[in-house]
Amino acid sequence: MVVLEIFEADQPDDSRPRDAISAARAFAGGGERGKSLRDTAAAALKAARSAHTAAAREAAWAAMSAAGAAYLHPLAKATQVKHILGASAYAARAAELVADDDRSVGAEHLKRMAHRATPVVVDVLKRFPTAPEGGGRVGELIRMLDADLRSLARTE
Repeated sequence: MVVLEIFEADQPDDSRPRDAISAARAFAGGGERGKSLRDTAAAALKAARSAHTAAAREAAWAAMSAAGAAYLHPLAKATQVKHILGASAYAARAAELVADDDRSVGAEHLKRMAHRATPVVVDVLKRFPTAPEGGGRVGELIRMLDADLRSLARTE
């Protein structure tokens, strides 16, 4: 199941997370880092608050994180890794929750994300310290993806 579908199954008339993903895609395609990203990220965050299920909330947070990724700080702090990998981690957590908290579903999701990551993403990630401790299951997923991407970078 596509992560946006998790949210939309819970809130079928709410396009805010989808709008955030669209803004993130536009930015990734060379679009402007501006008001649209900020507004859609904030709207996806509000959408998360209206979700009836934890999975839908995590899916909306994934969309918020995707739009917010454009606002990565250049400071080399480990906490910035969440800006780079948070969307994937929240999406993996949403998928786990839909699958009755099956951790293997999240791990599989991260494996797919690691293989889809471009060299630019890995290069940017390597400019930062490894992901910090904490953050519950999403933090754990961020650390797993961080380690996978850094190990891929060493083998290429």
